[in-house]
Amino acid sequence: MNKILITGGAGMIGSNLVKKLVKRGDIVFVVDNLWRGKLSNLYENGIPVINLETNFFNLDLSIPDCLDEILKEIDYVIHLADIVAGIGYVFNNQGFIFRQNMLINSNVFSSIRKNSNSIKGVVNVGTACSFPLELQNKLDLIPLEEEQLYPANPESAYGWSKLMGQYEIDLLSKETGLPSVSLMFHNVYGSPCDFGERSQVIPSLIQKAILYPTNDFVVWGSGKQGRAFIHVDDVVEGIVLALEKGWGNSPIQLGPNVCTSIKEISELISEISEKNIEIQFDITKPEGDLARAANYTKAKEILGWEPKVKLKDGLSSLYKWIAANQNILDEK
Repeated sequence: MNKILITGGAGMIGSNLVKKLVKRGDIVFVVDNLWRGKLSNLYENGIPVINLETNFFNLDLSIPDCLDEILKEIDYVIHLADIVAGIGYVFNNQGFIFRQNMLINSNVFSSIRKNSNSIKGVVNVGTACSFPLELQNKLDLIPLEEEQLYPANPESAYGWSKLMGQYEIDLLSKETGLPSVSLMFHNVYGSPCDFGERSQVIPSLIQKAILYPTNDFVVWGSGKQGRAFIHVDDVVEGIVLALEKGWGNSPIQLGPNVCTSIKEISELISEISEKNIEIQFDITKPEGDLARAANYTKAKEILGWEPKVKLKDGLSSLYKWIAANQNILDEK
């Protein structure tokens, strides 16, 4: 039985991870400022899965030293917390995102450093957005490999901020001997998720399908751009495996080796909706990197991990969840 602290633990990935770790017998603590996460995500069948009075901390991690005391009783830290949202938000708020994520990462790692004699390990979460732009700006892509991370040239401030987080945790590990591993996620989807103004592409498109034909189904960009979409259940499994056998092997990508275009995603969602949706493309809107996918050989060899949830199954499940939860857009 381990005491595990999850930053960003009330979000989509974090809340699913909390439930997984609690079920296996760990004592789980959550830090989240509820910017995107929701307390309701930490409930199952109407009952909170952790003691919200003793094991949940509503903290702004951009404030220094706020984790110092909490970490004195923690065995492992899983650092998920960051500022991110859909592509429109990311490219319209680059300075804010970069600064906040740099502060969050440095403050978390500073508190970990102060408690490095008692903490047993840190799982840091990065992103495939940190890979160089030139490896992601053509449609005939080759799946990315971890060795291609440098020389660095991420397209967005978000990608840079997460890359700096990986660099800082590597420094911390080298200087203190504290075991760590950085996982680089590709595009994670699943429930519970934000499907409002700041939502990412799949929940946004599902919401548009649900509202169709009252609202038009408009896709940002040409639709040719693609991503390596990975279901939250597969990501949570990867984190749990990293806790067991990932130490000292940074970075490790978690994502499929296929790239699915946004046009294909839109067509799948239209099929799932059972509506005859007219898909429109707005090429005046940003579409980000053109294409990326993961060569997940390293994850398979070190963690024994590979994606299991089929894309259509994951989309169908999320469609049902969003359709059933239209009343939670403003819930905190």
